[in-house]
Amino acid sequence: MLVPPTRPTGPADLLAAAVRRDPAAPLVTWYDDATGARVELSATTLANWVSKTANLLQEEFDTAPGSTVAVALPVHWQTTAVLLGVWSCGAAVLDTAVEDDGRLADADVVLAAQDRLPPLEEQDLPELLGLSLHPLGMGMTGYAGPARDFALEVRGHGDVFTPWQPVDPARPGLLAGGAQFSLGELVRTAEELAARLGLVAGDRVLVDERAATEAGPVAWLLAPLAAGASLVLVHDAASAQLQSRAEAERVTATLGTKLDGIRELGHPV
Repeated sequence: MLVPPTRPTGPADLLAAAVRRDPAAPLVTWYDDATGARVELSATTLANWVSKTANLLQEEFDTAPGSTVAVALPVHWQTTAVLLGVWSCGAAVLDTAVEDDGRLADADVVLAAQDRLPPLEEQDLPELLGLSLHPLGMGMTGYAGPARDFALEVRGHGDVFTPWQPVDPARPGLLAGGAQFSLGELVRTAEELAARLGLVAGDRVLVDERAATEAGPVAWLLAPLAAGASLVLVHDAASAQLQSRAEAERVTATLGTKLDGIRELGHPV
């Protein structure tokens, strides 16, 4: 007798489904047009980063259901690992793309891009981790402040993650713009949004960073994962290169930009 699949309890289950579906296929590809950098992660590689991040948060900061982790990061391949790492712990993400930095004091841990650290160091924050956002995940350079270096801290943690407490889908999962979504609601919302946008399994979605920042992680990360799609994230997009890049990456849909011959998903509300 066939056993029906278990209902996802949180966003991390969407990544687990991607690993089961095709572990070696590209899942997240990231470009920085300002530097020419390109990084590609398979589902297995991203899951490895997520596990290390979740182990770091759990073992060093006791991150668990009921914890709040502020994420002051741009749309980036490392941001996907951080977000999914937080949700793997069953904790809530405070999305600072739509929140004032003054709310960061409400978080148990703050993960921030290196260029955002100086003003944060002046606040009474509980725990502060800095990310260089180096294409290859290297540590911060030229930094002498009090923040711990995410890249150096995460390396020593395990490749397999087991939460100390069960993930509760009713617990908060995302705090953004005055709204709150539980972990279970994030999955349902992502599934509903994917259907509304017409995302389908096998889609390759090119994501413009500016549109993604406005739309939020449910739109740019979770909806594609829920649909079984993969991502091409573009930082500082050079518009003249997008069409040829989309063709080279076999992009089938776009979020936040219009390209000839490729369907545009539009701007989710």
